[in-house]
Amino acid sequence: MKIVVLSFVILCQAACWAAAQERYRLILDWFPNADHVPLYVAQLAGFFEKQGLEIELIPPADPNDPLKLVAAGQAAFGINYQPNVIIARAEGLPVRSIGVLVEHPLSSLAYLKSSGIRKPADLKGKRIGYSVQALELALLKALMAHSGLTPADYTTVNVNFNLTSSLLSGQVDAVMGAFWNYELAELELEGVPGGYFALEEHGIPDYYELIVISSDRFDDANPGVSTRLVTALHRAIKFTRANPDYALELYFQANPEVRRELDRRAFRATLPLFARSQTQSREKWQRFVDFSLKMGIIENPVRTDDLYRNR
Repeated sequence: MKIVVLSFVILCQAACWAAAQERYRLILDWFPNADHVPLYVAQLAGFFEKQGLEIELIPPADPNDPLKLVAAGQAAFGINYQPNVIIARAEGLPVRSIGVLVEHPLSSLAYLKSSGIRKPADLKGKRIGYSVQALELALLKALMAHSGLTPADYTTVNVNFNLTSSLLSGQVDAVMGAFWNYELAELELEGVPGGYFALEEHGIPDYYELIVISSDRFDDANPGVSTRLVTALHRAIKFTRANPDYALELYFQANPEVRRELDRRAFRATLPLFARSQTQSREKWQRFVDFSLKMGIIENPVRTDDLYRNR
């Protein structure tokens, strides 16, 4: 009889716990890839659940969508990029960073080694693809200015998600925003050697590559929810570092259609860059704000303290 009663109590507690889960949407920055492994660990290993959260991870239809959807209140959270938040804030979009997924740049200007490109100045007269318009065109302009080129010296082409295929097909000569841990590994698997220019080696300051964003309105009204989400992410990243093989298998379980060897290579390269702390550096944010104003990436000043919250 005691066993029956105890089982009934456990079932009731489980039902109450399930009912207590708060459901929110999180828009990814890109289609699912190795950079997102800790998010899927948080989802499948119960880190979100332990914080009373049910988080739906949603790939965007367009890489420009996450920031807009979060700003419009159509999703509570999103994954985006530190420079993009600065640009958006300068344009009046009320979004901020509340957490960090990848703490250093992955973005690069990539090309095929067979193209003969060896330095950024070689891109004069070339076609350069991009996907995230405001962000990548701004970073491209800054990188090229460091090499003495202006936007009049090259042509830009919106290739959406098709960074690698646009290079391989000859649609463009280079692509801005290619992640050196992913697109360069993809080129390698295709048997076509690629090269890249790391942004931080060509005049662009260090920045948080992947951050968790929310709107001012949601975050101010629900600081506890943001704190619980970031807590779950922090614990999932620690788990991922300690159990990389298992973490990757959870990701594959959630995304059976991905190219496993590509994501294995990308994950190995990304693992050291997953955020070790959720305390964002004001100096790091201020440095990129100053750089953005100096380079004309933004025209309107922004308050650094409005750009992020340490939850």
